[in-house]
Amino acid sequence: MAMATASFPPPSATAFSATSSIVFEIGKFNAVLEKVESAGCCSSGRHLPAPPPKPLLIGRPSIAGEFPVLLLIHGYLLYNTFYSQLIHQIASHGFIVIAPQLYSVAGPDTSEEIKATAAVINWLPEGLRQHLPPHVNPNLNKIALSGHSRGGKTSFALALALAEQKSPKLSALIGLDPVDGTGSGKQTHPPVLKYIPQSFDLGLPVLVIGSGLGELKRNPLFPPCAPKGINHEEFFKECRNPAHYFVAKDYGHLDLLDDETGGLRGKASYCLCKNGDSREPMRRFVGGAVVAFLKAYLNGEDGDLRAIEDGDLCLPVHLQTVESLL
Repeated sequence: MAMATASFPPPSATAFSATSSIVFEIGKFNAVLEKVESAGCCSSGRHLPAPPPKPLLIGRPSIAGEFPVLLLIHGYLLYNTFYSQLIHQIASHGFIVIAPQLYSVAGPDTSEEIKATAAVINWLPEGLRQHLPPHVNPNLNKIALSGHSRGGKTSFALALALAEQKSPKLSALIGLDPVDGTGSGKQTHPPVLKYIPQSFDLGLPVLVIGSGLGELKRNPLFPPCAPKGINHEEFFKECRNPAHYFVAKDYGHLDLLDDETGGLRGKASYCLCKNGDSREPMRRFVGGAVVAFLKAYLNGEDGDLRAIEDGDLCLPVHLQTVESLL
């Protein structure tokens, strides 16, 4: 059963000025977050019609309308609830955000995650509307796929497979600090990067966001969370136009997560990766960049994306890299 799980107060106005864009703030729509259980879960003793193949966290506007859909695939051993604040920000700008929980424990092979993500996408036409209020309609002709960390690898792998099958299910692709393995030369199965410039024949607009601190070790006992050679830099190099690339200078691989992430995994998210001083600026930048990109390629409104690239906005972070292929 769908049930409301969270609401968030407006973010503070720190790090913004009169030249800031609304995309980095909470948008004009009141957004709500709901959980939907999968086919294998049912607290009431009976299943809802067409339950999803995986548990979902859905963020959506509360008002009536038709809205594009964004799938968000979580990072390695993370929970979809760790992205609640990011989901809320994006949804408040007029998008339905669907974050499946693909697994709790997983090995190095991502094959099952790719299949599970495909199953969620295939479920959308039959099942999504049954888990939304009657006045909230998903535009299934505008579906974007995004993924963080290992979820970015999963998203690129699925998008490449769909492009090879000439299956027009996606309208855009987003990699949030994507990682294709455990270290340079150590790709996990199935490898995504080919190390051939512009080799990704996706037929989709792509946004890649990287973290400047992701390739640095937090301490000698653990490897970097987004090692050079298998991270955002290589993913962007293999993209074809149109593609956009931002790297936030002083922020780490997990700085787009919620400020508070509970449990041992939540605490570990502050210990394993090199982090910036605060998560809020990075999370707000990621949310705003995603909204600007989606508005440009799904809604035909490219003003915010151009302003970010042209340096016409006061951003919540400093960017060390801004590139585009057009």
